[in-house]
Amino acid sequence: MKILVTGATGLVGAEVLREAIKDKGIEQAIALTRRPGPVVDAKIHSITHTDFLDYSGVNLREVDAIIWCLGVSQSQVNKEQYEVITHDYAVAAGKALLLANPAGTFVFLSGTGADSSEQTNTLFGRVKGKTENSLRRLNFKRYVIARPGGIRPIHKNPNAPLVNKIFIPFFPLFRLIAPSLVIDSDVLARILIHVARNGSDKEILENTDLLEIAERLSL
Repeated sequence: MKILVTGATGLVGAEVLREAIKDKGIEQAIALTRRPGPVVDAKIHSITHTDFLDYSGVNLREVDAIIWCLGVSQSQVNKEQYEVITHDYAVAAGKALLLANPAGTFVFLSGTGADSSEQTNTLFGRVKGKTENSLRRLNFKRYVIARPGGIRPIHKNPNAPLVNKIFIPFFPLFRLIAPSLVIDSDVLARILIHVARNGSDKEILENTDLLEIAERLSL
């Protein structure tokens, strides 16, 4: 299986690449990134890509699945930029995959609080929900939305927003108080690869669903 991973320099994207290296069912993982990522291996094919609205220069014909982990904190950009990065980039990639390989799978990393009605007061919830809906309308043969809660990093990520770094020491407390809302980054990565390969009974996987999959498969 060949997968394409975006957000390869981020917390989850880099973890997906690490897990892809260990996964014997992954023949190749293409890392689509603006700058070199932290994960290097013979199985990883890195492509420097600057325009995430245009995929004409990326060969998607043999890509079985896109695992979309590209994202940005809403505190780092303005409202218009956040919508372009979160929504427009993902939809452009989805359209490109369908054109190149109509049987391709799209796994979208969303998050707890995404609102399918697009009516919530939070920018994150509205735009993530809008993106989920826009991708759904593309009618992939296999489309899965992952909505993790708090993601506990297993590896340090120098590119993480400051607010994310501040919360790291509090994860043991979060896990004690609300264990159903926390997931380890490596476990999440293995689940994303699993659903890219095998699909899911549910299109939207909330954090509790992700944890159930991890327990059932001993991930």
